[in-house]
Amino acid sequence: MLSVSDAQAIILNLVQPLDRQRDTEVVDLLTADSRILATPVTSPLDFPHWDNSAMDGYAVRYEDVQHSSTEQPTVLEIVEEIPAGYQPKSTIQPGQAARIFTGAVIPTGADTVVMQEKTRREENRVFILAASKPQEFVRHKASFYQAGTQLLPAGIKLNASEIAVLAAAQCPQLSVYRRPRVAIFSTGDELVTADKPLQSGQIVDSNQYALAALVRQSGAEPLILGIVKDDPVALEKVITHAIAIADIVLSSGGVSVGDYDYIDKILESLKAKIHIRAVQISPGKPLTVATFPSRDAINPTDAINRVSTNSALYFGLPGNPAAVLVTFWRFVLPAIKKLSGITEGWEPAFLKVRSHDELRSNGKRETYLWGKLHLIDGVYEFHKAGGSHSSGNLINLAQTNALAVLPVGQTLISPQEEVQVLQLSNS
Repeated sequence: MLSVSDAQAIILNLVQPLDRQRDTEVVDLLTADSRILATPVTSPLDFPHWDNSAMDGYAVRYEDVQHSSTEQPTVLEIVEEIPAGYQPKSTIQPGQAARIFTGAVIPTGADTVVMQEKTRREENRVFILAASKPQEFVRHKASFYQAGTQLLPAGIKLNASEIAVLAAAQCPQLSVYRRPRVAIFSTGDELVTADKPLQSGQIVDSNQYALAALVRQSGAEPLILGIVKDDPVALEKVITHAIAIADIVLSSGGVSVGDYDYIDKILESLKAKIHIRAVQISPGKPLTVATFPSRDAINPTDAINRVSTNSALYFGLPGNPAAVLVTFWRFVLPAIKKLSGITEGWEPAFLKVRSHDELRSNGKRETYLWGKLHLIDGVYEFHKAGGSHSSGNLINLAQTNALAVLPVGQTLISPQEEVQVLQLSNS
């Protein structure tokens, strides 16, 4: 049985990021939020576009005002008023100034801005009441960014700040990686969808709904293949189709050692290489990870729907709902992030925080307990969710945002002791 860290290393080593030549598309800037930039961006514009004022005040020549004081103010003639968006008409001569506003173009001849709080105005004259520093409150052309150089690198997620930069740089269209496609299906004769009446012995399949939401939140596209009965022929058909059309395949259930757990046998019949069969984690021990020799070798008839020449990465997740969520957060999400084209930051983000509650495990496997992070007096504190932490108990997972981690061999973390937590974030 593999350790959690070894399993993570194997999975990330198996993931091949989307190809910059084949797996991209052009999108409008207004729809580019949360997408992954596929090519570096440059702009033909300097930032700032021209010398401009960082303050409301007066554009002056430094040599005119360098000795100004309250006792001996410098008196200058106001020759122009320059609001933002206005092109100055005057050249500032010795003894002259221009009224200027934040963001407005610095007029020719001026090299310094005196903030209005250090001045007094009388009709068309301004009294400078304090000495300025050379070039004070002047934002110089190209001091933030020089036209033609790289503005944003490839492989970053486009959030609001990046979108703002791209808009200012007049980049209305962008090349981004396509969204990874993730096929999802559940296995089990006992499963029904949420809209069906529940008969005795049946279970609502919450896994496909949860996995679809998690996949969307990760920026990928879920392909819902539904519930598959515990029938080897039906399972092989669905798996064959899934690995032909998706980058990643997620199945839940059928990977344990029961009489009706067929997944591993079917994968072997499809010539898959099974890299992981079990992980030293609780919940989530029965985890299968596999790759395939080639898509054409599996099902040439699905070639028309194929999205990539790379082999699909198969995750056979446990059937218990809590185990499905924990193994997704711990193993699948980093794989989707790396696949998506992000150049760094695939690994799960852990924090060391204070535990509010006593945390226990049997110490035999790396144990994940769900709960919520609270900010208490400026320090993050982990509050364990109430109720049972059984892998089959889904109810108390609602509204959680963190998983506390107890390493192998550690059976107790006392209240107020430090604990490592995994933040549950798809961003």
